[in-house]
Amino acid sequence: MASTTSNISSKANILPSFLRLTKPFNPNNNFITFKSPARVIESYSTSARYNEVVVDEEIDKIRRLQNGSDVRGVALEGEKGRPVTLTPPAVEAIAESFGEWVINGLAAAEVESVKVSLGRDPRISGGVLSVAVFAGLARAGCEVFDMGLATTPACFMSTLLPPFSFHASIMMTASHLPYTRNGLKFFTKRGGLTSTEVEEICEKAGRKYANRMLKVSTALRVPPTKVDFMTAYSKHLRDIIKQRVNHPSHYDSPLRGFQIIVNAGNGSGGFFTWDVVDKLGADTFGSLHLNPDGMFPNHIPNPEDKTAMALTRAAVLEHKADLGIVFDTDVDRSGVVDKHGNPINGDKLIALMSAIVLKEHPGTTVVTDARTSMALTRFITERGGRHCLYRVGYRNVIDKGVQLNQEGIETHLMMETSGHGALKENHFLDDGAYMVVKIMIEMVRMKLRGSEEGIGSLIADLEEPLESVELRMDVLSEPRFAKAKAVEIIEQFRNYIEEGRLQGWELDSCGDCWVSDGCLVDSNDDAFAIDAHMYRFLVASGLDKFVDISEIDTFATKGKL
Repeated sequence: MASTTSNISSKANILPSFLRLTKPFNPNNNFITFKSPARVIESYSTSARYNEVVVDEEIDKIRRLQNGSDVRGVALEGEKGRPVTLTPPAVEAIAESFGEWVINGLAAAEVESVKVSLGRDPRISGGVLSVAVFAGLARAGCEVFDMGLATTPACFMSTLLPPFSFHASIMMTASHLPYTRNGLKFFTKRGGLTSTEVEEICEKAGRKYANRMLKVSTALRVPPTKVDFMTAYSKHLRDIIKQRVNHPSHYDSPLRGFQIIVNAGNGSGGFFTWDVVDKLGADTFGSLHLNPDGMFPNHIPNPEDKTAMALTRAAVLEHKADLGIVFDTDVDRSGVVDKHGNPINGDKLIALMSAIVLKEHPGTTVVTDARTSMALTRFITERGGRHCLYRVGYRNVIDKGVQLNQEGIETHLMMETSGHGALKENHFLDDGAYMVVKIMIEMVRMKLRGSEEGIGSLIADLEEPLESVELRMDVLSEPRFAKAKAVEIIEQFRNYIEEGRLQGWELDSCGDCWVSDGCLVDSNDDAFAIDAHMYRFLVASGLDKFVDISEIDTFATKGKL
């Protein structure tokens, strides 16, 4: 199988706003809108009794920070041609709008004090931007809690695990992106926010940002309360392993006798070594890059990164370890290396998790993005499962799994080829640490059953693709029109294939859902917001190729597809 992912970027300067009348005059409204030579101005009468100026271009700066269900931007200078966009004023406005959104959602419950936690990865911009988050949340009227260095899954779990049980949480991270970037991920007790919800928050934040155009004060009236949640979260993971392994001779140290290499990539994942694996009895000598360093001096913290995998593989072979683990910066993704040094990510990781989950839940459906191979479909169906291919974007894949379960279709695993994976049993949370927990539990169970083959044997019959290629292309467009322009290009390419103008290529779906042997047809009539626009194609050469153009991102001056 060969896969091609096209990523279309916009590289153009922001153009001035066009003149327009946004609303007709109405004396009953509390605002007046009128034309301006270069901008639209709105004069508000608010409880604060001050006039606010709303400039379209400034609002657009916040809108373009939205990256699907997250917010991402350039936080530090250092990238040629990319100005700093994720500034403290921008972050403060977004945090305040999120706080207001949470408070409004809890209004019916008459909550006395809305509590929101913040965690962050070790990026060097995190300190300054954290102050902006605290200021914004406090301005919204939230009680703020500082988790310090944390992981994305831990932030979500801080809304559930007592005695913390915060109403909402924010994780400050830009995943595997360079040290110059940063971002925000948002959670409530029901999980991560959807792209539509984040769009709503950014729209409101854009008006706040444009109205103020001021620096954020670092003098917080009420400083955040520092909490040690990671200790509780680590214990939560240890308890799961101990309970599910239920080791007959040493219950509290089920990993005794195993050597496990952890590569945290100088991100937030070092805790997993000393607070989870070590305390369960494993030997972790030879683990790599455990100390947090926001400059990421050794390699990109990313399970898809070749350097990260190569270094982990070398450590596993050198120390004759049973398992190697690679985390991304904020630990919502992971990859592993088996005892023979074979990297397991992409299709292989989905296959491994499918093999484990199908043992526990025979016949369950597995949802993946449409970049996976036909070989993976055969792997899943041969084990009695059903494979639902869906649009690229981890939030799309997870939301599809949630939807199927709501419709009565048992779906226990949702995974994207990037390494994002969620399980029904774990609140549909994309949690790289939890994925590794599941793999380690199966590794110990196999040993208890007398097997010495290691976890790699579970996917020994997965067919390898003959070729796999990823291409990223740029499209020139003004940033605000990048998404529409890119969708137009995708549709033109689809028409090109349907007209038979590319010999040997054909569309592999109806255009709305992706159907192949063993796939579950998406017959849902209620559409929900998605972050991707894509098609899958087959070529007649005997290989299954698909072109998917997805993950639309209007971040900064870039429209990524």
